[in-house]
Amino acid sequence: MILRAYSSYISLVLVLLVSLYWRNASLFYDSARIFSPNYRNMSSSDKPSSIYDITVNDATGNDVSLGSYKDKVLLIVNVASQCGFTTTNYKELNELYEKYKDKGFEILAFPCNQFAGQEPGSNEEIQQTVCTRFKAEFPVFGKVNVNGADTAPVFKYLKSAKGGGIFGDFIKWNFSKFLVSKTGEVVERYAPTTNPSKIEKDILKLL
Repeated sequence: MILRAYSSYISLVLVLLVSLYWRNASLFYDSARIFSPNYRNMSSSDKPSSIYDITVNDATGNDVSLGSYKDKVLLIVNVASQCGFTTTNYKELNELYEKYKDKGFEILAFPCNQFAGQEPGSNEEIQQTVCTRFKAEFPVFGKVNVNGADTAPVFKYLKSAKGGGIFGDFIKWNFSKFLVSKTGEVVERYAPTTNPSKIEKDILKLL
């Protein structure tokens, strides 16, 4: 019990430290981006008008259109296999998926190694881990970046739709979560410290 509480405390401290780091990094990146000719010449037509216009890569590198998830409630999560939040999140994500997968609910998980290097494996290794150790049955896509210049388009879109509060729009840590309605509206954003079970009531409202 003491060890678990200590681990949770360390995770919370790391979340705060990384939040401060990404806040400063984001300010620098945004300033550089704004003064870039490519940014100044970018029109609104270059940005996806809907989450369904975005294509992601599965774990084998194949393109997957998010348009294939129209008319479903989506919970989109950046995951990691070696985080203090990993076991609880995968357990509760699995429980939600099992309860609602046949009622129009889908979980889309995106591995990310940007937080303390807690998802270091290859896509193949990640798939083996999440399927054997964590028994995940929901889609786990190819590894992505969720912050910085190489942010995956899906997370650019999610962050632009739902900001992250006083520390900025950037993703703070592993297991940040975005809830998307059946019509593609980004309804809510949840902190890494919010367990999936706490989101169930919001999911039910959208099903």
